[in-house]
Amino acid sequence: MAVDAARSEEGFTSAGATRVMVAACQAAGLDDRDAELIRLGENALFRLASAPVIVRVARGEEWLPKARTEVAVSEWLAEEGFPAARIVADLEQPLLVEGHPVTFWHLIVEGDRKATYGELGGVLRELHSLTLPEGLELPSFEPFDKQELRMERAVIPPDDKVFLRKRWRELQDKYAELRFETPKGPVHGDAHVQNLMVDDRGQVILIDFEAFCYDHPEWDLMVTAVEHHSLGWQSDEQYADFVAAYGRDLYDWPGYETLRGLQEFGMTTWLMQNVQEDEETAAEYRRRIAGLRNDDAPRDWQPW
Repeated sequence: MAVDAARSEEGFTSAGATRVMVAACQAAGLDDRDAELIRLGENALFRLASAPVIVRVARGEEWLPKARTEVAVSEWLAEEGFPAARIVADLEQPLLVEGHPVTFWHLIVEGDRKATYGELGGVLRELHSLTLPEGLELPSFEPFDKQELRMERAVIPPDDKVFLRKRWRELQDKYAELRFETPKGPVHGDAHVQNLMVDDRGQVILIDFEAFCYDHPEWDLMVTAVEHHSLGWQSDEQYADFVAAYGRDLYDWPGYETLRGLQEFGMTTWLMQNVQEDEETAAEYRRRIAGLRNDDAPRDWQPW
């Protein structure tokens, strides 16, 4: 089974994910004709033409527990009335197809604007104030859980793998020394502004629960703090709106530099999974790995 799972992830290309999507739709009684691949990242996302449904295909069987968490979190947030993505409730899921967990989600019809950083701060503040119900068991945040597989299977130069493994061990040592200042609670785990959507009624909706966990809220603040302070992806005004809405700037916390290292490492290893897809992705990976090799160099990374 482990060998089959490894093979399934090694073959996780747009073509392979499409084959899995087709089989999953057939098993669920959905029409896959003219389905559109809208994103290939940690998962492959397909928009069905026959129904307002998004099909989410994960990389390998190791991701089955995360898919189960996604389904459970969606059900809980729906009960809370929290504005979040909804699973298709009348389908049994997740399905496991050719070693790939597959889930089905209601399509969110986007409006004419994107979510703001102030809205992200507000959504996270509200999310972190929720109390988990009895029976919903969530994992702790695991900054290293995917890295071993990523480094093992990525199609990158051997010296990059040697460097990444060394950096991985260094980050583990720094992580062991972290001391958090806040109590644990529900955490999104990948809280960037692209994981908010604004629907055609103007409602801001939280999406993508794969990394959802029960841990310290600093993990959710880390993403936008690093994007601003290290990568310069937001203006000062945008970041100020985020901080004002949430009520905290992680940059002032002594543990920020460790979280910055973890976030940049994760952003690089996430992207390197798809270097074989096209030269644009490969070029961005080269920019990011060059940045990791020189902590003091300016980051010219592009959003992906």
